[in-house]
Amino acid sequence: MKQIELKELNDIIYHSSPITITAEQMSAVKESYEFLKEFSHDKVIYGINTGFGPMAQYRIDDDKLTALQYNIIRSHSTGAGEPLAPQYVKAAMIARLYTFLQGKSGVHHELIELLAAFINNDIIPYIPEHGSVGASGDLVQLAHMALTLIGEGEVFYRGEKRSTADVLKELNLKPFTMHIREGLSVSNGTSVMTGLGVINLINAKKLLHWATVGSVMMNEIASSYDDFMSEELNATKLHNGQRYVAQAMRHIAGDSRCLRNRTQELYDQHHEERVFEHKVQPYYSLRCVPQVLGPIYDTLKNCEEVLINEINSANDNPIVDAKTRMVYHGGNFHGDYVSFEMDKMKIAITKLTMLCERQANYLFHDRINGILPPFVNMGELGLNYGLQASQFLATSTTAECQTLSNPMYVHSIPNNNDNHDIVSMGTNSALIARRVIDNSYQVLSVLFMGMVQAVDILNIKENLSAKTRKVYDEIRSFFPAFKEDPILYPAVANTIDYLQKIDLEDLTL
Repeated sequence: MKQIELKELNDIIYHSSPITITAEQMSAVKESYEFLKEFSHDKVIYGINTGFGPMAQYRIDDDKLTALQYNIIRSHSTGAGEPLAPQYVKAAMIARLYTFLQGKSGVHHELIELLAAFINNDIIPYIPEHGSVGASGDLVQLAHMALTLIGEGEVFYRGEKRSTADVLKELNLKPFTMHIREGLSVSNGTSVMTGLGVINLINAKKLLHWATVGSVMMNEIASSYDDFMSEELNATKLHNGQRYVAQAMRHIAGDSRCLRNRTQELYDQHHEERVFEHKVQPYYSLRCVPQVLGPIYDTLKNCEEVLINEINSANDNPIVDAKTRMVYHGGNFHGDYVSFEMDKMKIAITKLTMLCERQANYLFHDRINGILPPFVNMGELGLNYGLQASQFLATSTTAECQTLSNPMYVHSIPNNNDNHDIVSMGTNSALIARRVIDNSYQVLSVLFMGMVQAVDILNIKENLSAKTRKVYDEIRSFFPAFKEDPILYPAVANTIDYLQKIDLEDLTL
């Protein structure tokens, strides 16, 4: 069975590549539906002829089975808060579609076709961010998705929030009607937290790239000795992440003429001075980058494996298996895998943010770096302020990340008449991770703005590596060097936009 990978997800979400469904996938969907249609006639099956959740003990009359499926959608559309941004909703719809494409849900093929049409036409259901406890999956948010598939509720289409019915009519699309269990199938699963997780992962991978690039540029500014990133040094540690980060740094540094060679300067030359003017070893935030970013690389790599496994899994309940001719009741909707990874991701990105904040502090603190004016101020000291106030942004935002890094995974609260007696809180974990990631971009924007100022102050742009010089030139194209104090918040926003726009294919790691 064809699986979807991160690159394809990225292309569908960000480049509007059409989603395609293979004949094999559609055959599996139809086989599952036909089996369930036959199997369910004279049996008690949860969510088909019983109530939902703690109401499962109540049998539903045959003439009310269709109403049952509509009722779960309408009754569970209780979300609140800001609507999820289009990229998150689109990722969630893809995740829901791929659950159905496993052929284990017993849904009708018309649901598959309509969901694919939503994705390919950029019809974005209105889904509020709050309401999920992450067990029975994302019931509330997925109910909002389901509401639009039956032609009710609201969607965002071409940037406007509109009635779903009007948009479907405009596009000549027919709302879905219930067959057996589609109301429960759409609403029951981990697709929203998984969709959030996919976007978080893409953005976190970008942050790791920029933290690595920025760390090379920082060491160029400090004219560090280059052996901290050497293959020989990092090979003595057996962690893959550390080795990959060091290798990436060597690749980025490439032809730099800013970095120093320890052998040439300290080993092959005779030194008699008692105090060395240039630091023999730089601060940890410059020297220990492979050791700090390495675990983050490993964490994101594991997170990608978990998310891709989740998106290509059947994660609703019950599972309809035409091969064994059985309907299995269990808990594949439970979001613990995603929740745990989102907590680990936000801890990792907070540590990355802390590293970058410390590097910015090195830039701005003249008594620490010893080579730059305070706050990379190119104007008149005392009259002008350079990037002094931007450090407040970096510091306060990093502090918020540290507070947000407390785990959500272990904060289960029983609910639903204690039917949900232990839950994952996976969507909350993913939402908080999203906040940490957004914050991290703010901190990195301050760091990169400071670094290009420092490069000009030191007049070293011609000595930068080709890769860091390219970054310098691109930032300077919208953020020119300044002496007189400008209003800086537009530059912060533009730098964030620049950092976020890089595509997955252009990442170093």
